[in-house]
Amino acid sequence: MEADASGIPMPIVPRDERMWSTFQGSFSRVQNLLDHNRLLISEINRNHETKLPESLTRNVTLIRELNNNISKVVELYSNLTAAFVHDVAQPAGEDSARPDLITNPSQSQKRVRSD
Repeated sequence: MEADASGIPMPIVPRDERMWSTFQGSFSRVQNLLDHNRLLISEINRNHETKLPESLTRNVTLIRELNNNISKVVELYSNLTAAFVHDVAQPAGEDSARPDLITNPSQSQKRVRSD
């Protein structure tokens, strides 16, 4: 049993456990993407410093991968926000099924950029 700010024990309801589990999984995926992006950026910088044509050509691929990863992070945060709003807005006694946007990002709506 956990305690609230005043130290009064509060039971964890299954909905809260599911919500925290979802958050933990999403934040873990985001952190993994951000860590990978850090490595990509380091390699991009090294390639740029060499000024070699093959290294600069490789940067095109690396920058595309970086851009895709950033899009995934935005999508994960968007889905996480939608799931959080749904769980918080739902009355405590109800446990209706929600589409799990976190584990199935293909259900989310993607933002289309206008050029």
